[in-house]
Amino acid sequence: MDLGVEEFVDGLLSEEAQKRPSDTVKVDDLALEMRLPEWFDEEKYNNGRRFFWNYCFAFGINIILGLVAVFAVPSILKILMGTRRSNSVYTSYMRYISTLMHVMSWHKYDLKPGTKAWRSLHTVRSRHLRAGLDSQLKGRGTISQRDMGLTLFGFFGFALLKPDHFSIRQDNKEDWEGFNHFWRTIGYMIGLEDRYNICRKNIDETREVCRLIKERVFTPCLENVPEYFEHLARVMLKGLGMLSAQIETNSILFSARHLADVPGYVYSESERIDFQKKLKEHLKGKSEDIGVDTAKLINKSAVEGLPKGPPRLLYLKDFDSIETTPAYRQLNFLARYKLASAKLVVTIYNTSVGRWLGNLLFRWNNFIVFNFPYKAFMLFGVRKSFVNMFAESPKDDEQPKLNAEYYKPLPPDTWYDKLLTILWLN
Repeated sequence: MDLGVEEFVDGLLSEEAQKRPSDTVKVDDLALEMRLPEWFDEEKYNNGRRFFWNYCFAFGINIILGLVAVFAVPSILKILMGTRRSNSVYTSYMRYISTLMHVMSWHKYDLKPGTKAWRSLHTVRSRHLRAGLDSQLKGRGTISQRDMGLTLFGFFGFALLKPDHFSIRQDNKEDWEGFNHFWRTIGYMIGLEDRYNICRKNIDETREVCRLIKERVFTPCLENVPEYFEHLARVMLKGLGMLSAQIETNSILFSARHLADVPGYVYSESERIDFQKKLKEHLKGKSEDIGVDTAKLINKSAVEGLPKGPPRLLYLKDFDSIETTPAYRQLNFLARYKLASAKLVVTIYNTSVGRWLGNLLFRWNNFIVFNFPYKAFMLFGVRKSFVNMFAESPKDDEQPKLNAEYYKPLPPDTWYDKLLTILWLN
């Protein structure tokens, strides 16, 4: 019996889903157990692959923003920290460039036994099995079906919910349906049971599932992030900075919260007007000097483990302009510059020539970082900079910093800092 969207999301976010391991197959038996799902449609799957490459630059941006959001889920963050494979800039670079290599291989190669895509999925699933068992032995819980379902959101959720933000548009009626089928298949191949696979039988259901997951998980989690989120997200973004100079930490963190509709993270004038109107409605005629608790503007988190911090109050007067909004006001010049340049790039990407150039740049950046990562050479040395997606990522002994370490006020930008930003960091 098919579940309704609300019923499905309730099941995914249930205690049962969190306790159920992401995989029950033994590592040694995995090669024999891996097979395509009965509902697999090769034509739909390949339509999804084609759609990705038609908008690969935009989907690539989405993946980076989605990874940031996934880090805000306490159970997932706990597992990642415990592996000790992404607590430093170097290990994050190795881990997430490898992740990108895997994702690109799924889109590039046919999904058949013996292909690079098949080998990649076998490798990813094996790692999840080992990491889950290791975490369970150390008393940190295991990688669960719920964790896997929420992680899948990171690879496409924001693009699915807000395609205009990335200048993604459907060119053929098969595009989004194929994209949905592609990720539904990937979810199945890495161990997700159908009853926990957030990609449903059609794109409309999947989009509604993603909307509910965003509202019940990612918005509250990014509003009140778990301890060590800032550290792991920032070292990940610094590692991925080897891919593109456009990846700037503070602007990406702002954008992830903006996409997740965290209260107060507005960037356009229409968003500012709508949000100020929402604050007025919550004040119900009371003094404008009274702050509105953000907890009243969002759903309570459907996942456990978030810290209990003081209320975050937002004041009507702070939203008289974008410049005075608390979240934007605390950004330094570099982050503001990157947000503005990203907005311009996405606008240009909306044209046929812009899309062609953006996709070409995406492919070129991937080619360089996969084959000749010269930026990494300068930080890590030549021999340590090459990533083998089929080899296990290295471990580190770095102790993650508390979130508070990253919330300290930044020194004001000098005029020469701003000039260097414009000249060298495009």
